Parts: sequence; structure tokens; C-alpha cells
Amino acid sequence: MSALDSVPYAAHTGVEVVEVKPGEARARLDQRQEVLNHIGSMHAGALFTLGEAASGGAMVGTFADQLGQIRPVASEASIRYTRLARGLLTATARCAESPEALRARLDADGKVAFDVAVDIQDAEGRSVAGMSVA
Repeated sequence: MSALDSVPYAAHTGVEVVEVKPGEARARLDQRQEVLNHIGSMHAGALFTLGEAASGGAMVGTFADQLGQIRPVASEASIRYTRLARGLLTATARCAESPEALRARLDADGKVAFDVAVDIQDAEGRSVAGMSVA
């Protein structure tokens, strides 16, 4: 079962989660006609979907053993586009707190809210967008 099986839209856009570990994940999206905008670069919505998928992977990596008991939901997200995005993009997401601290808060309070920072880069390693998901 893929990490995106529960998010059909992300799979539909072509997003692929390539690495998931506690507190961190990477996802990628390759440029193709279906995700382009009117000027031939990646559509803003495609970049947002890529970043959101990576942030979800970081959450899954943190709470993998508890996913049957929790219902993860992002309450807000913001993105800043810094340059035109073309080609293969990779989003790297990292939880702002350690996985151990987040799991301890969940155990103590029965719920936990936290921030995930996402950096989206092109194949040359240039940042094309930054995202914050909470």
C-alpha cells in the first residue's frame, strides 16, 4: 500500500512519496503536460499538492505505529513561490519538533498539533517554493 493510497488527488497529479522516516519525508513530482500552467512551468496547485504530500509523509513517519488510533488533519498551510518551477521537483518535509517529543505530547494530551516545514527544489537543487503546514 502506497503512502498516497488514502489521498487519490495527490496520486492523480503524479506525486510520488520516495522516502518516509520519523519526522521527515521526501516526495517528488516530474513535469508533464497535466501539471503545467499557462506559461509552461509547474502549476501552483501541483506544487502545493507536492508539498502537502511530503508533509503528510513526515507525519506518517512520526506516528506510523499509532495511525490506527489517530486522525491526522492539517489545519492550515501556506506556501511561498520563489522561482519558476520546471522539470523534476523534490519536496523535503521536516517536523519542527523531534518525533519523540511529538509522540510524548500525543500520549500525554491525546492530541497534538505541530508544524512541518517543506522545501521544494528543482533538479539543480534550487529552492522553488517553501511551505509551512500545521
